[in-house]
This record gives sequence, C-alpha cells and structure tokens, in this order.
Amino acid sequence: MSGIRRRTVGPVAYRALVSSPAAPPTGRTVLAVGVTVLSWASAFVAIRGVGEDVSPGALALGRLLVGTAVLAVLLAGRGWVAPDRREWALLAVCGIGWFGVYNVALNAAEQHLDAGTTAMLVNIGPILIALLAGWLLGEGFPRWLVVGVAVAFVGVLLIGLATRGADVDLVGVALCVVAAVTYAIGVVAQKPLLGRLPGLQVTFTACAIGALCCLPWAGALVRDLGTASAGSVAGMVYLGVVPTALAFSTWAYALTRMDAGRLGVTTYLVPPLVIALGWLLLDEVPPALAVVGGAVCLAGVALSRRGTRRPRTPQPEAVVAG
Repeated sequence: MSGIRRRTVGPVAYRALVSSPAAPPTGRTVLAVGVTVLSWASAFVAIRGVGEDVSPGALALGRLLVGTAVLAVLLAGRGWVAPDRREWALLAVCGIGWFGVYNVALNAAEQHLDAGTTAMLVNIGPILIALLAGWLLGEGFPRWLVVGVAVAFVGVLLIGLATRGADVDLVGVALCVVAAVTYAIGVVAQKPLLGRLPGLQVTFTACAIGALCCLPWAGALVRDLGTASAGSVAGMVYLGVVPTALAFSTWAYALTRMDAGRLGVTTYLVPPLVIALGWLLLDEVPPALAVVGGAVCLAGVALSRRGTRRPRTPQPEAVVAG
C-alpha cells in the first residue's frame, strides 16, 4: 500500500458530486421533511399569539435560548467534530443570518401582517434557495424543479391574495423579504457543512450563534416575561423546543440527504398548513381561494420531485496510484 496515496476531493469534484441527480428520499427523510414543515407552519400561528406579550427581539432570544439548551442536551455525549476555519465562517453565516436576523425579522413582520400573508411572503425563500444552490452548490436547474417552483409559487400567491387584509403594510412586507433572503442564505451556507459535520452539531452551533446575536434584547426579554401570560411563556418555550430544536434538526437530517433546491421547495407546503392550523386553532375559516392555493402548492411540490433518479454512489476520497 506504500504506492497508494489518498487525495481529498477538491471544490470542483465536490460540485460535480452534488450536481449528480438526487436519489429518491427514503421513508425517514420524508418523515423528517414532514416534521419540519408542520413544525414551521405551527410557528407562524404561535408567533402571532406570543407576539401580543413579547417583543420581536426578546421573542427571538427566548426561543433561541430554549432551542440551544434542548440541542445541547441532545448533543451531550455524541462527541464533537472540530470545524475548520471555512466551516466556522459558514456556521457564522448560518447562525447570524438564518437563526438571528431571520427570527427577529419574522417576529417583527407578524406585528404588521397576518400569519397567512407572512408565510406567503417569506416563501419567496425557496426560489432564492433554488437559484443560489444551482449557482453556488452546483445543483443546477433541473427542468421539473423549475416547473415545480413556479407552480408552487403561484399557489402561494393565491393564498396571499385570499388571506391578506385590505391594506398591505409595507414595513411588514420589507421584513418578510429580509427573512426570506436570510433564510435562503442560511440554507445554502448550511448544506456544505453537512458533508463532514454532524447535523445536530451544525444545528446546535448555528442556534447558539443566533442566540448570542440576540443578547442585546436580554433586558427586554426579562421585562416582557415579567408581564407575559402563562400561555405566552408556554408558547415561547414551544417555539424553542419544536420549531427550533426539533424542526431544525430534522431539516438538517433531510438536507444531508437531499439537494437544497428540492428540499427548499417542500416549504411551499407551509402556507397552506398555516391556513389549516388557523382554521383549527383560531377558528378562522379559510377562503375558497386559499384552499385552491393550497392544492396548487401541493401540485408544485409533486412536480418538483419528477425526474428524480438514483445517482452513482459518490466516493468522498479518490485513490490515486503513484
């Protein structure tokens, strides 16, 4: 074996590997996607309720502190893979953008817009994910992915038209755009990390970084919790445990096994789920157009999965004779 040396795959080879056709997701991957989407949909409803007592920055900090604590317990005893300098940079982008800025912007947006409209606007994110992943991660732009994105986005627009109020708050719209952009950047930064680092470790580290970014709202969190109802406190804990610790972990699990662009399209299921949860939990009967929009979203997600083929088995290391 002295004449054999190992060579780590470089950036060009990595792009070639990730651009290979994705394998059909396994049952566990589908379950992980389902848990993520349902949990994130419930978050829009919970944020609306908790936001009556807790300000946006304070809610982001409280949610991330709870999430970090739960993730730390789950990570205990699993070992730690030391990130290199490039991985720390990507973790910072993911933690500051997706966990920090995104949560504050989303919470603030729901002070100006209803949950359905917020979910619709934030879901320009999957389009940005597909574009960035196709460009930066070498995933390309498969025809059915593009078709599915377009169809699902039409469904989201229909839901938005059905659920928005008479007046659209431009501040809320701007905050949703900020949330969508940071969400997309965070996903694209997270994807390369999952090739070497455990998904739970990536989620914990990014969540902790996001919590650190929100520490300026620590005083506001203490003040708000002092006057908040028990239901709002419970809601904040729920946001930290389920949509953050659980859902971001199941997302990382799925992202390890799916292209970022294709996985991002599945979040188009969030707006129709928000409408359904609002119907069940808030007694808000969805307009007929919203139901049609939900069906169109489902069709778009189904179309995005067409043409998926099982790729050749990639080799993380190449053996070179010499």
